[in-house]
Amino acid sequence: MNKGINPILKWAGGKRQLLKEIKKYIPEHFKVYHEPFLGGGAVLLDLQPQNAIVNDSNEELINVYRVIKDDVDKLIESLRHHSKEYEQDSKNYFYKIRELDRDKETYNSLSAIERASRIIFLNKTCYNGLFRVNRAGQFNTPFGRYKKPNIVNEKALISVSEYLNKANIKLLCGDFEAALKYAKKGDFVYMDPPYDPVSDTASFTGYDKGGFNKNEQIRLNRVCHELDKKGVKFLLSNSATDFILNLYKDYRIEIIQAKRVLNSRADKRGEIDEVLVMNFE
Repeated sequence: MNKGINPILKWAGGKRQLLKEIKKYIPEHFKVYHEPFLGGGAVLLDLQPQNAIVNDSNEELINVYRVIKDDVDKLIESLRHHSKEYEQDSKNYFYKIRELDRDKETYNSLSAIERASRIIFLNKTCYNGLFRVNRAGQFNTPFGRYKKPNIVNEKALISVSEYLNKANIKLLCGDFEAALKYAKKGDFVYMDPPYDPVSDTASFTGYDKGGFNKNEQIRLNRVCHELDKKGVKFLLSNSATDFILNLYKDYRIEIIQAKRVLNSRADKRGEIDEVLVMNFE
């Protein structure tokens, strides 16, 4: 196991800061690890299971992981090009790259490597490192004004690539329910869905144009019941709203403190209650 693996992307709701708490509740032994809402992959890259099926509905995100696995050297080369151009004219170059998805023909002509390096570049240089798209699926986070962003994190990219190639990892892109059909008795599932908003203004579903509302939370809850019936252990993260607490009242619930860091207002960042829900002791 390579202890030095860090997530490549900063992701809304990323779990790096909560790893210590989450790991307290992860079973010691399981056959296959499943993660249907992969995001930044902090839990996967920390645990580094030998057998895993991971999924995300965000095509651009899964493309990044596939390229890191299959073409990491070419990806690093492409990121170096972005880094050089950014040094010459940071703001204009940022918006030039961001606007590529406004023209479907131009965007569709990009290779998988070019699309992956674009996402990593924008993630490292946009405001607050926040991956966000509008309803048309276009990246819309503004320029981040960083003096020296770490655009080419070669060591981290190579470490992630080595892990993805050494272990038996299946990378899926689709609906969480479809991805979890592979889970069998003796497997373990970690779920980190878009959180139920703690207020009307707190909802953030901008990492994917589809959104994730209360009906989706209810559907996820039904999937959890199915996993439980099959003898699959699951651990789920969410916000500690009355809706979520009631939805999972039949399972073990642990309240943990999390720091909200991806808020545009500094005074709105701070500790909030989150839940870890599990179907085992």
